Amino acid sequence: MTVTSHRARLRTIAFEAMRARGLDPEFPADALAEVAALPAAPRSTTEPVRDLRSLPWCSIDNDESRDLDQLSVMDVAANGSRKVLIAIADVDAAVQKGLPVDRHAAVNTTSVYTPAMIFPMLPERLSTDLSSLGEGDDRLAVVVELTMSSQDDLTHGDVYGAIVRNRAKLTYNAVDAWLTGTGPLPAAAAAVTGMDEQLRLQDRAAQALGRARHELGALAFESVDVQFVFEGDHVREIRGRAANRAKALIENFMIAANGVVARFLDERGFPSIRRVVRSPERWDRLRELAAGSGDELPATADSKALAAFLARRQAAAPAEFADLSHSVIRLLGSGEYVVDPPGQEPPGHFGLAVRDYTHSTAPNRRYPDLITQRLIKAALARRPSPYTIAELDELASHCTRQEDAASKVERQVRKSAAALVIASRVGERFDAVVTGASPKGTFVRVTTPPIEGKVVQGEHGLDVGDRVRVQLVAVDVDRGFIDFARN
Repeated sequence: MTVTSHRARLRTIAFEAMRARGLDPEFPADALAEVAALPAAPRSTTEPVRDLRSLPWCSIDNDESRDLDQLSVMDVAANGSRKVLIAIADVDAAVQKGLPVDRHAAVNTTSVYTPAMIFPMLPERLSTDLSSLGEGDDRLAVVVELTMSSQDDLTHGDVYGAIVRNRAKLTYNAVDAWLTGTGPLPAAAAAVTGMDEQLRLQDRAAQALGRARHELGALAFESVDVQFVFEGDHVREIRGRAANRAKALIENFMIAANGVVARFLDERGFPSIRRVVRSPERWDRLRELAAGSGDELPATADSKALAAFLARRQAAAPAEFADLSHSVIRLLGSGEYVVDPPGQEPPGHFGLAVRDYTHSTAPNRRYPDLITQRLIKAALARRPSPYTIAELDELASHCTRQEDAASKVERQVRKSAAALVIASRVGERFDAVVTGASPKGTFVRVTTPPIEGKVVQGEHGLDVGDRVRVQLVAVDVDRGFIDFARN
């Protein structure tokens, strides 16, 4: 009897889940033919570009990432002012609007990441090579420039085209270990003169940008990512990955860059697709959670008040903060894409405490970012917008739907992988926190091991944030079901 490997089984589940959610797991033949016909990475463009290849650029991404969307570098002037430069891969130079690769990208609108495999938005010859900012490669980019004063204030932003070269391909884990004093300077950084000081400068600038946002009411969470550890083709373990300082560095830079891009387009009379999280869907429940810990939130939604509450709880009960973060994220509701026509009041992002926020920094992985890049390049070249407002409205709605579908695929396959690992533990009891409560069901998250599942017995009266003791009663690998009973 042939035993199917976990990886093969999860791949089959992922393919079926993609199709069931209206996502295409395979590239059509005409898209693959278009990519195969490309001779090399684009090196010329109709717009003037700056030659910035001499700067000590670096990328910081996941250990396994090859689809590198951004590089960063800092330049410090004699007067103490500093410039953070963020280079974003010029994907539009290789992916022409309306051709087969673009049409397929517009179907899925995002890369989909599952434990067994990745479904990239663009064919790999593009996303991991020709349109990736790989180490040692000369690549076209859109650069977002952030000027900061000696007092750490963001004073100016600019956007322009450039040609760049990645000097050091670095990873979150290695850079985090060095920044926190638990590991050596990564070898790729040590090989570049001055890269250690570059990383220190970038870390300080990123922390300053983060502090400024939090003072305005941006919410600080502690998220725990889940990593599935394979032994050969079998998944053997589920591990939680805690907060990472290098990842926070990049997140702070990307949020700042997205704000600059949104303002750049607005100032030039261009529309944009904004990423927004509106006022929390369940503010009353957030108030109940605060009251349960002896704290208080105002009657109406207030990001500064919520940020202050989170900071107090993190200081008072750090061991419980990850669970609280997870509950608050669920209660805030999901984000969506909306169009901001030129000259109108921009929609805001409640969780980030910003009014100007688009997605622009990951055009290899997200279609809204590629749309934004085309708008930027049209503005730089003084050409009309490549999209009408009606087209952008339709694209924004479609991208929101497809991103939601992709998230559901990722959750389902993660649960299938988790079910493979914990199938032998049916009957065991766990401490859990409620992460979802709606007519669709009540869901809980267990910290050790880091798994989520549905409460199928005794769920009545539970709400998001409640702590509960549960028993694992059943798993279904193919459907991604992990079922608990309330004890």
